[in-house]
Amino acid sequence: MAYSEKTANRIREALSEQKNVEEKKMFQGLCFMVDGKMCICIRNDEIMCRLDPEKYEAVLEEKNCRPMVHNGKTMKGFVFVDDEEIKNPVDLAFWVEMALEYNKKSKASPKKRRK
Repeated sequence: MAYSEKTANRIREALSEQKNVEEKKMFQGLCFMVDGKMCICIRNDEIMCRLDPEKYEAVLEEKNCRPMVHNGKTMKGFVFVDDEEIKNPVDLAFWVEMALEYNKKSKASPKKRRK
């Protein structure tokens, strides 16, 4: 699984004040689960953020990111952000905050809810 350990460490630091963070290898990279819900993933030279679907279109228009496409279907609420766009700590903080904001409202996958 290829991902930047430097980026992983930056995200670990950004999430350090969260109480329930778990790292899982998935999506050919590393995913940070917060409160049992997917929040931010790292794959190759990019991160994937799970955002509020209500803010998704505006974020795509305003920020340099691209939608997640899975099996030919656009996954509303999921965006990929290139490593170049998060070199600045303020830029990384924007994406982490957006993902954490939605994480508070999102539901856990059915697997997690059964436990």
